[in-house]
Amino acid sequence: MRFLPVNLSHVLVELSSLKETLALYESVKQADIAAIQDIVPAAKTLLIHYTPWLITAEELVFQLRQLEVKAVSARQTQSLTIPVHYQGEDLNEVAELLGIAISEVIRRHTEQTYQVAFTGFAPGFAYLITDETQLYVPRRKTPRTRIPAGSVGLAGEFSGIYPQQSPGGWQLIGTTEIKMWDLSREQPAFLLPGNEVHFVDAQKSPITVSLPEKKSAVASPLSLNDKGLYVISAGLQTLFQDEGRIGAASMGVSASGALDKPALHAANRLVGNPTTFVALEITQGGLTLKARQDCVIALTGADCSITLKHELGENESLSGYQPIDVRCGDEIILGIPQMGVRSYLAVRGGFKLPKVLGSYAFDTLAQIGPNALQEGDVLHLNNESISNGILADEQPTSVLPKQGDIVTLDVVLGPRTDWFTTEAIKTLTSQLWQVTPQSNRIGLRLLGETPLTREQQQELSSEGTCIGAIQVPINGQPVLFLNDHPLTGGYPVIGAVAEYHLPLAGQIPVNAKIRFNPITEFQEY
Repeated sequence: MRFLPVNLSHVLVELSSLKETLALYESVKQADIAAIQDIVPAAKTLLIHYTPWLITAEELVFQLRQLEVKAVSARQTQSLTIPVHYQGEDLNEVAELLGIAISEVIRRHTEQTYQVAFTGFAPGFAYLITDETQLYVPRRKTPRTRIPAGSVGLAGEFSGIYPQQSPGGWQLIGTTEIKMWDLSREQPAFLLPGNEVHFVDAQKSPITVSLPEKKSAVASPLSLNDKGLYVISAGLQTLFQDEGRIGAASMGVSASGALDKPALHAANRLVGNPTTFVALEITQGGLTLKARQDCVIALTGADCSITLKHELGENESLSGYQPIDVRCGDEIILGIPQMGVRSYLAVRGGFKLPKVLGSYAFDTLAQIGPNALQEGDVLHLNNESISNGILADEQPTSVLPKQGDIVTLDVVLGPRTDWFTTEAIKTLTSQLWQVTPQSNRIGLRLLGETPLTREQQQELSSEGTCIGAIQVPINGQPVLFLNDHPLTGGYPVIGAVAEYHLPLAGQIPVNAKIRFNPITEFQEY
């Protein structure tokens, strides 16, 4: 086992095979180490998230080395059958790559027993393996920009099914009509780690698979007269966000949640809410709301101008980081921030919403959670919530960056720093990286004058990634992962932003520049 640094709260354990990885995964779960928060298994690695104030990385590594790692014992598991229409775009090419007939490809795919090894890439995307791989084919040299949901593909030793339309580089051999991800079901993910899977040829053995759907409440029509906050203008992007979705990694779902959590917490304290309450995350201002009831709000984070337009017509200009008394009929008008990107609007008592997988957060990659605000929405307030006393003494934790600023972010080198040339590591930390317009909550796409070059050119098996990971695709221009990043990735991560700088990273605007400051030397534990 190799133990590689990731950041100040994650360690990556590298093993020599998938079987060893699954065996260690079971051993770590059985050991029930209190300081471990979550584990993301992948092809040859475990990404372990721990609580640093309960255990140091060195102490955790020592405990992991002491575990007795045995082969995964046979256990009761759900067996699932998936009918496939073998008419994939790459079926001919797969047969040619393997030097066999198309009928033989289908025979091998349907006669093997697969197991869900791990999930990642997208919610409900399962990596399926067999004891003996008979259909080993490389990924496509040029990934497709659009692969339909339900496409069945091969990549290396894995078989998998795309749960939703997305880009991808797997070799497509067929399609299935079974939904791999469906939030209308009690268990949204059709496939979970440990499940046994059998594929059948839909043309020969048609099978109907039905899954229980949970009853969804019928939404009542909304009107301007409903109590709450009426959305006149939703701005560029306004989302519900809270602490995030913890514990859904087994379904391939990342945490999401507010990018600037200190600002979220401050907004809630200012109106007397628990700090974990859901609030509005407003990107680049522009939100206008009409109050249909009295309420108390607060705005934190990026410093938008706040105008309270009273029903009689007079305007009142207010500042953030204070409780604001809003009367029924008032309009709340937010301007465009000059510094920072994201503002947080909390309302006393919170918003009345249904949770999705244990959280109110909207994940822009997975498309999970309450929908982004649209003009005409009515935001219902939770008037029954028990609130605390208002804490009016709140201040921003730091000065937020504006366009053209240079922002320094501390980084931990690892886990794949040794995949890059010495010159690339120097370039990472000496060169300024510009934030491009293609950036969003998934990640900041960066552009530097000199791309980062790799020492090791081989393909990296998919492995877990964390918020703040600096992943380097083939073009050498890094992507800094933010909260809605994919759970696993197939490009090497050269370093990760220290957790205390993640709120700042979430506030960096387009055309600002980043300087990475390494706070560690890269070395294994």
